[in-house]
Amino acid sequence: MLAELPFVYKMTVQQGNILTEDMVDQVQLGMSRSQVRYLLGTPMLADMFHTDRWDYIYTIRRGHEPMQSKRLTLYFDGDTLTKIDGWIEPDPARALAAEEEREIVITVPDWKDNRGLINRALNTIGVGADD
Repeated sequence: MLAELPFVYKMTVQQGNILTEDMVDQVQLGMSRSQVRYLLGTPMLADMFHTDRWDYIYTIRRGHEPMQSKRLTLYFDGDTLTKIDGWIEPDPARALAAEEEREIVITVPDWKDNRGLINRALNTIGVGADD
């Protein structure tokens, strides 16, 4: 009763598998169970009566807002992924765009001579080690 009052703080509660569009876009029909598990993690529900079906469920309740629920169901034939059903479908175009965004160019600065005074002096007279 008191929890419904607007001034009572209710924390955000998240449960289940957090799946992003990028993660789902990497999943392709024909993948093995181990490949899917590597990309999405272990499914939240493992039904012993439907071993060829994996359910990824995610729920979130933010404060006094109603609970939001998302579900992704994957169907396998033996060890091969045959069907994807749920709140988001894999989109190869979106996956390609995300792959292009991920391309990062790193510039490495030139090496600066940070040797000490004694090492530089020894190197000048030919006694020190050349790097």
